[in-house]
Amino acid sequence: MALARGRPVIALESTIISHGLPRPANVEAANAAEAAARELGVVPATVGVLKGRLSVGLTTGEIEHLGTAAGVWKTSRRDLPYVQARGLDGATTVSATMLAAHLAGIQVFATGGIGGVHRGASESFDVSADPYELARTPVAVVSAGAKAILDLAKTLELLETLGVPVIGYRTGEFPAFYSVESGLPLEMHAESPEEIAAVFTAQRRLGVPQGLLAANPIPREAEIPRPVMEGYLARAQESLQREGVGGKQVTPFLLAKVLEYSEGRALKANVALLLNNVRLACAVAGVLARRFPAPA
Repeated sequence: MALARGRPVIALESTIISHGLPRPANVEAANAAEAAARELGVVPATVGVLKGRLSVGLTTGEIEHLGTAAGVWKTSRRDLPYVQARGLDGATTVSATMLAAHLAGIQVFATGGIGGVHRGASESFDVSADPYELARTPVAVVSAGAKAILDLAKTLELLETLGVPVIGYRTGEFPAFYSVESGLPLEMHAESPEEIAAVFTAQRRLGVPQGLLAANPIPREAEIPRPVMEGYLARAQESLQREGVGGKQVTPFLLAKVLEYSEGRALKANVALLLNNVRLACAVAGVLARRFPAPA
């Protein structure tokens, strides 16, 4: 309805609610993200699966349910048909949220950080579905780079190989999620939401399938400097190896360990970067809505 009326809409994922943040911060952060969008005149559409029904635009009660219920599936593109067929509850990852957003006609999606190539992937072959979704689904994703637990250099290389533009927003290097700098330079950058929207529009005119990644650094005052974060990450990786965690549990495990070792500092940073990304996504969505209003 909002899209038909020409209102700007952004998609939001739900894995941050069920697998990304501890209670009660998970539900609080999800509600804060929606509130931030509404304050800017943009309609938030949190995506999730409830008893097998893919929903684009959850109610406050549904967000609460995904944040407190047991057995919620961490749902990527691969998992969606299974979760739907079984009538399960599912929290959507970046890849599943992008797909749902595109099917609903939403062009902009705000998240914390995308998945990518895990450290040690040459042996584990652990690579997220997110870069591949960006390569085949035309949605503009705003994030603070990729999750800091990843091999950021290899993640950037994969995105380049897949033809995904990575645009630094007011920065010349790839943000490192909790940290402003990674030391990895970016060739593409934008100084305004209008410039990001222009690149996305050019993609659509060319007819290419890729989306784009707008890499938006965490606010400087909220960051955890990269050397400090690397200490937390090293400890988290040691715990991962020691406990033998694998598969789709790797990311939630590592993020939980970082939260633990940082004594809550990472939690504050995570919420700050999410809200920062929501604000930029709203600005981009507003530009796109003004340039391409719904037909009368």
